[in-house]
Amino acid sequence: MLAQSIRIVVLCVLMSWGPMLAAPANAATFAKTRLAIETQTGQRYPFTVEVADTPEQREQGLMFRDHLPDDGGMLFVFPTPHVASFWMRNTFISLDIIFVARDGRIVSIHERAVPGSNAVISSTSPVGAVLELKGGTTARLGIRPGDRLIHATFQ
Repeated sequence: MLAQSIRIVVLCVLMSWGPMLAAPANAATFAKTRLAIETQTGQRYPFTVEVADTPEQREQGLMFRDHLPDDGGMLFVFPTPHVASFWMRNTFISLDIIFVARDGRIVSIHERAVPGSNAVISSTSPVGAVLELKGGTTARLGIRPGDRLIHATFQ
């Protein structure tokens, strides 16, 4: 009897959480592009990223994803530079959030953002773009502020 009661409680919890854990039916789609990060030591690291350049795409971002390839990510492009703020609500994977100036120079990096957190993560100055990569990528590759993104967005 107790086991059956526990199963019923678990089922009720999962049913109530289901809508929060699933991607919305009207989820945005994203174009993919290639970019590289060039370090100050001359190393180049290629990535295939999705581009979020509409308000709907930027709002959705990488929410509801349970996997991100080691060489994957998302590039958020803003129409005008501004102080960008992000959070990890409905984001199930850890991310490195890279704040990028209009010329492609990395301004700052927030490493290993905590999945599901409501804490606000903001740039320290106005930026023209943000690149999100799998958590731990910047440390693994030695990517630092001052390095540059090589992509048509920054030409």
